[in-house]
Amino acid sequence: MNWTDLFKLSGIVIVVIGFALRLRPTLVVVTAAIVTGLVAGMPLVSADEAERLGLLNMLGRAFRDSRLVTLFILTLPAIGLAERFGLQEQSAALIRRIRAATVGRLQIVYQLFRVLTGIMGLRFNGHAVFVRPLIYPMSIGAAEAQMNAASAEQLPDDQVERIKAANSASENYGNFYGQNLSIVQAGILLVFKQLKDLGHEASLGQLVIFAIPITAASVALGIAQFLWLDRRLRNKEASNS
Repeated sequence: MNWTDLFKLSGIVIVVIGFALRLRPTLVVVTAAIVTGLVAGMPLVSADEAERLGLLNMLGRAFRDSRLVTLFILTLPAIGLAERFGLQEQSAALIRRIRAATVGRLQIVYQLFRVLTGIMGLRFNGHAVFVRPLIYPMSIGAAEAQMNAASAEQLPDDQVERIKAANSASENYGNFYGQNLSIVQAGILLVFKQLKDLGHEASLGQLVIFAIPITAASVALGIAQFLWLDRRLRNKEASNS
């Protein structure tokens, strides 16, 4: 491998540095793609797609082919109206009435729910559809009950941030790994296509079978993480009493 080939990996360095600095992911990824393409000798724009495809042409085609991903935006007005008329308050009140409900247990149930939706072939942006309007206020309600707080304002800021992180983790774990358990999900289809293009014989069913242990491991690790969160909240409540 010569120095030219190493420079082609500059996009990886940009992604690592950009994420480390917490820059906007979209900006980081697009910048990395453009730099990598230019270093590899691709033209910025190509007038004739029969010739070598240009970087901007490629990015435009990728957005066009994946535009269905942005359909979740249509759900935002409905979610906003539901929140305006008390969805968060009612969901928090509901969870407070369930004595066995804790923040960690709620995350476990939600992660399993997202794995199930993945198996069923349902794909949507869970952060916008479920986490923000439902899971987060329910988690806060459970935390209030666990820590004997009269309102969310009495919860320590660091614990609220941990709850937010747990909400995102349960969504990401369940969605990312659960989608690999369905032969109609984009992730498994992408892997199948790549293997086929590389000349490897594999069926969609085989890929799903190989994904089962990984998904099971993610569920087990998620359960351990969320039960540990419950323990931290109990210790915090005990130290404050």
